[in-house]
Amino acid sequence: MKKYVKTLYAITLALTVVGCHDLDRLNEDPNKIKEADPYLLLTKIEKTAFSLQNIDKEYAARMIIQTDGESTYQYLKWGSKGFDRYKDLLQTKKMMDEATRTGKEEYLAVGHFLKAHFFYELTMNFGDIPFSEALQGEEAIQFPKYDEQEAVFVGILEELDQASQKIKKEASLQGDIIYNGNLHRWEKLIESYKLKVLITLSKKQKVGTINIAQRFNEIYQKGVLLMDNADNGQLTFFDQAGSRYPQFNSSSYGSSMYMSSTFINLLKELKDPRLFAFAQRTASALENGLAENDFNGYNGGDPIVPYAENEKLVQSKNISKVRNRYYQDPTTETNVILSYSELQFILAEAAARGWIAGNAEEFYLKGIKGNFDYYAQYAKGLTQYYDTAQFDSYVQQEAVRYKGGDIATQLKQILTQKYLIMFHQAGMTIYYDYLRTGYPEFKIQQGVTAPTRWQYPSSEYNRNQANLQKALDRQFSGSDNIRGISWWLK
Repeated sequence: MKKYVKTLYAITLALTVVGCHDLDRLNEDPNKIKEADPYLLLTKIEKTAFSLQNIDKEYAARMIIQTDGESTYQYLKWGSKGFDRYKDLLQTKKMMDEATRTGKEEYLAVGHFLKAHFFYELTMNFGDIPFSEALQGEEAIQFPKYDEQEAVFVGILEELDQASQKIKKEASLQGDIIYNGNLHRWEKLIESYKLKVLITLSKKQKVGTINIAQRFNEIYQKGVLLMDNADNGQLTFFDQAGSRYPQFNSSSYGSSMYMSSTFINLLKELKDPRLFAFAQRTASALENGLAENDFNGYNGGDPIVPYAENEKLVQSKNISKVRNRYYQDPTTETNVILSYSELQFILAEAAARGWIAGNAEEFYLKGIKGNFDYYAQYAKGLTQYYDTAQFDSYVQQEAVRYKGGDIATQLKQILTQKYLIMFHQAGMTIYYDYLRTGYPEFKIQQGVTAPTRWQYPSSEYNRNQANLQKALDRQFSGSDNIRGISWWLK
């Protein structure tokens, strides 16, 4: 670990020195850089790709609420979102170009993975996006067309296949802050990420010419997948400038942000000890000396009532804050874009759907155990709640025991438990799961329909309006509607 920290520090120092010249310009226009070692670019891109971008999902997925104002995500009043990921894609392309120029082709596999990840986020956010003509540079194609979402998904899977093909397991990467240069572990993440993309398309039988269930099974049968939490696709934080947990010292966490009753009540109903890692006891419970593991000491606010109603709970000392470790500990936990635990729930769903021959219950239990193990490692001072005995006791409860049954019954159980591993993790994944399956069940205001996408950024209306309008006409009858149904949901 000390060696790893020193390596990260050396990379950070190198980035600082170079950043005064070329890397600062990279943020403005990566195409301006004439030459750069790919490892210097890799570190910066990985940090952006694997960082906790925001906590919008925690509001939308009924995990937290706001009490000092109206959160647009909590009340499902979404607007537009930016195309910032294209800047990250340009940096990735520059890294790959430099890897080819310098003969360091071991960086290409990770580059293809990062491209797939960024494009996946973009198309899930919006629907049709610039893909085939994106990254060409303004001198080549100034106004890129919008590709249909199905073609984008085909392209994402092709990027991941190229990543698999380019893996050189005997090589090592400098500047790799995810797996410390281990390309075999990258291979496991790449193959597992393919399954994440394919399960997203569960409402479809084919994407392009690819049979989704068949391709999923082929990848599963290869067996090159995340094997435990050590394989997690995650970013580890350190107590030094630029490397601390993103919500460290957040004023909102310490003041106006509280837990949602949707999330709290589910954890209490299941007698789930992960509640103690996520939430603080209410002020009243603390004053009355209720123990940390007393489920009666926790309470959440209703996510659909006016925020002033939840402020009354604050005044009566009967609402739980987010656990203070999230804003007081600079290294509280990793940020995960795909974990071993999430993979097990993906496999459980695939088994329930008949895509693979595995046992859905076994995957379901492995998913829970993997997450208990994760918090045993990272929820400091709470290890006693996540040991093997606690896990065994938890999964033997009637409310948690896997019941099987029809596909709806199985999906409800699988995705409810998948929901519980997603606090501050994996971006909008669980919200997208809700959109495609109806599970987990979220409380929504009467007369309100859950948003399915974001509006395109205003910059596109200014600079690429003709191509944007074609995409809107093709998808949503010309309207940039946050409740428009993109191809993946039809």
